[in-house]
Amino acid sequence: MNYTIEVVTLAVRDTGRALDFYTRLAGFTLDVDYHPDDRYRVVQLTPPGSACSIQFGTGLTDAAPGSARATHLVVTDIEAAHRELGDRGLPVGPLRRKTTVEDWQGDHSPGTDPGRRDYASSFTFADPDGNTWVVQERGHSR
Repeated sequence: MNYTIEVVTLAVRDTGRALDFYTRLAGFTLDVDYHPDDRYRVVQLTPPGSACSIQFGTGLTDAAPGSARATHLVVTDIEAAHRELGDRGLPVGPLRRKTTVEDWQGDHSPGTDPGRRDYASSFTFADPDGNTWVVQERGHSR
């Protein structure tokens, strides 16, 4: 039996602003924008190449807007992803690498991991409500 994660719900204050952010700046694809009345709206978007989507809207969750922390996106080229999102106008954090990989204690140094090891390089960004994301590299072809 497989248990797959299909969608992650984010709490946002303004659905239209979040929709613009995730499509225009983050490059997610709009899958669904269902709005049958003023009390309910669900917007579902998928990051490029992902099997898991995000959703937000009205009447979906009682979580506080901006309460999602460190949702991970995984890419094969961290430098290209950083450049692409930055070029779209998304405010991205600096590239960083784990100071040590084998016995990592949560510390980072600036830049990309010289060996491009899996999970060693990352950067962060946040949506307008403060939901935070970590973009991490895995599978870089050397």
